[in-house]
Formats: sequence, structure tokens, C-alpha cells
Amino acid sequence: MSRSVSRRQFLSLAGASATVLAGLGLAACGGSSSDSSSTTDSSSDSSSSETQLSGSITAVGSTALQPLVEAAAEQFMTEQPGVQITVQGGGSGQGITQIAQGSVQIGNSDVFAEEKLDNPDDASKLIDNKVAVVGMGPVVNTDVTVDDLTLDQLRDIFTGTVTNWSEVGGADEEIVVINRASGSGTRATFENAVLRGEEVPSDFTPQEQDSSGTVATMIAQTPGAISYLAFSYFADTFKALKVGGVEPTAENVETNDWTIWAYEHMYTSSDPDEATQAFIDYMLGDEVQGSLVEENGYIPISGMKVSRDADGNVTNL
Repeated sequence: MSRSVSRRQFLSLAGASATVLAGLGLAACGGSSSDSSSTTDSSSDSSSSETQLSGSITAVGSTALQPLVEAAAEQFMTEQPGVQITVQGGGSGQGITQIAQGSVQIGNSDVFAEEKLDNPDDASKLIDNKVAVVGMGPVVNTDVTVDDLTLDQLRDIFTGTVTNWSEVGGADEEIVVINRASGSGTRATFENAVLRGEEVPSDFTPQEQDSSGTVATMIAQTPGAISYLAFSYFADTFKALKVGGVEPTAENVETNDWTIWAYEHMYTSSDPDEATQAFIDYMLGDEVQGSLVEENGYIPISGMKVSRDADGNVTNL
């Protein structure tokens, strides 16, 4: 705002000087005064349009994406104080359902809308804004001595076939499985990569948690526990596991050597309001892509060496 006022003051002084010169009979400078006045009006209009953005945006859905959207929203609202952004969790299914119903401005999701909507064709009525990639992986309590599991071992644990850490090379300790709720995109991503369509027995009913933050707390506090989280939630209070000898790193996600990952989608209606579109543009701009994405543990789309479609097909780029 200070730069805008300074520019107007400068141009006003310039206009005043031109007027004085015109009074001295310098007609050519009088013409310049007219041009300067036009420039002042144009600059004023431009500055005004940049600061007049207003409205309310509610973004609901993926808790894996929530930290990035919250950080970006805080920055955006500082630059655009007339816009109020509320970011809520609830899971990817909730985000897609609510944006499809038109009850929110943005639906955040770790999965493609086609995977969650009852009628996949309804996805064509939404705009899919991919703002980042998120790696996800298994995490355990720090008392677990196992550091590496195969995909088969993970599948056996999350289908209840293996129930003690000693069965996969660890200590004699019961495995406590913690799942995300059924509407979670993090859960869908993990199960797509690990279970690969295998049905979970109806008599295997591990506890479920509604948010990634709660899972992180439970894993840290529960001996023998295992779950899965986005890389952005990894912390020193629990341990992330290798899978098949591969480290859970951004570099391995980019090449698909680490196969448990997803796009982070911010779905909008096909005709978003001005404030919502401005926030999406901000999410895709340098201020977020060039800093906040990696700072918050996500992977820029531009770094990917592969792409993946809604059917799970992976293509080298």
C-alpha cells in the first residue's frame, strides 16, 4: 500500500510541475501534463483493483493437504485482507462431496474426484487444480525395532494376517493397527498402493482416526502401533519405515521408486468466484510453488518424472 501512495504522490507532483510550466507558456509541456494525468488515473485504477478483492472462501477436505493450504491462506489473506479463507479437514471424501454439492468453494482431496463420486461423470463439472504431490508411508511407534517391511508384509499387517512384530523380524510385541476413516484420501492412497484390491476380512476391525494429526499423536503414544501418514506429518516422535529397502523421500516419489504417493487436488466449481480463482492462482504461483510446497513437506508438480491418471496408470514424463 505504501508503494501505491508514494507513486500517486510522485505523479501528482509531476502533474503540478507540468501545470506550472504550462502557465509559463510551454504548450508542449502542457500536453505532457495531460499524459501524466492519464497515467495517474491508470495507475490509481490498477492499484485500486489489486486491493479491492473481497469475499469468503471455505476449503474443506484432505487433512494431508491441510497444512499447505493453511500456510498459503495465511499469506494470501495478508496480501488480500478483504478475503477471508477458512480451511477445514474432514477427509477427501468430504471435500469432494461438498464441492460437488456446491456447499463450499474448494474441495481438497488426495484422490481424483472420479474415485469418490457416486457418478464419476460428475467430475467433469469440477475443475481439478493439482497444487502439489504428497508422499505417504507407514509409520510406527519408536519402540518398534523393525525398520523395513516389504509390500507383502505391510499387506499382511493391514489385513490382520500378521498380528505380532516377531512375525516380520521384530520383537515379541502385539501390532496395534491404526487406520484413517473410510472417507480419507490418505487411506485410499495407502490401500491402493499396498492392498491392491485385496479385501480386508470383516472380523479385522482396527481403530480409526478422523485426521492425520490425531494419527500422528496416537502413533507416538501407543507402543507397537503402526499407521500411515503423509510425509508432511513425519516427525521425530515416531519412526517412518522403508518399504522394500526404499527410503520414503521426495526424490524416490519423483521417480515412482516410492509408489505410495498422490496428487494434492484443490477442486473448484467450473465457474469459481473471483476471490476463489485468485487464491487458486496464488496456490499455483511462485509464492507457493517456489517456497511453501517444499517447506511444508510436499513435492512440486514440476519435479515429477512420472504422471499418474485416475485409473492408476503411470507414465514417464
